[in-house]
Amino acid sequence: MMNYKHKAKLIRQKILSMAIKAGKGHVPPAFSWVEIGIALFYGKLLNIDFKKRALKNRDRFILSKGHGCLTLYVILSDLNFFSKKELNNFAGDGSMLAGHPDEDIPGVENSSGSLGHGLGVASGMALSAKMNKENWYTFCLLGDGECQEGSVWEALLFSSKHKLDNLITIVDRNKLGSTDFTEKNAPLEPFEKKLKYFGADTFVVDGHDIKKLIKIFKKVKNKKNGKPKVIICNTIKGKGVSFMENSKFWHHQLPSSKQLNIANKELK
Repeated sequence: MMNYKHKAKLIRQKILSMAIKAGKGHVPPAFSWVEIGIALFYGKLLNIDFKKRALKNRDRFILSKGHGCLTLYVILSDLNFFSKKELNNFAGDGSMLAGHPDEDIPGVENSSGSLGHGLGVASGMALSAKMNKENWYTFCLLGDGECQEGSVWEALLFSSKHKLDNLITIVDRNKLGSTDFTEKNAPLEPFEKKLKYFGADTFVVDGHDIKKLIKIFKKVKNKKNGKPKVIICNTIKGKGVSFMENSKFWHHQLPSSKQLNIANKELK
């Protein structure tokens, strides 16, 4: 049985080393959804296989918060979608792995970067499956900062109208945008109630408890009630490194040499 906590540490260590080598990268936004990624990709939730990448009946995963792509890259390489050597050239000249994911990367279903569009794309995919009477699911990971955009709520209305219970939306609720706390900008609370008013079947879970995440994902995936599902995952931006955690000053910047020593010690 996989040691999930150990896997999370290894993923965060690799994320940080990739960003340091490249001299760029969104580390704290990537750290906040590491456990969510582990639950989805290692917890037997997603029906995907690197040997059958074009399988028509595969589940689709859309990373709407594309700036958090370092987590996705590490996981996909670990699952043999592409060589681990590619990670060493992240954001380099001619690299397959850019600062935001695109469809040329094996395992990536949709290009993302400009926020607020992922759920609309995911809703279209889910509707396609419904219309064709296919039984695959679409999972979409949103940042809570992008949930302040109107396009997200339009997609929720659309998915509710079309009864897309094969659409599972996951919100990385770390309560921080790129420059400040979400509730100081355009408040989302009462977030759960708002989502329910828009027709979503809504759940809340600790976004760093992998066992709880796997349990709720399985429950939601098996629930057929004609409603799109939204899972609010309460997380900590910068999880794992003390000076990054829950700080509005940490989004894209990289640690100094002194801070890097602290981070490496904490991640071990």
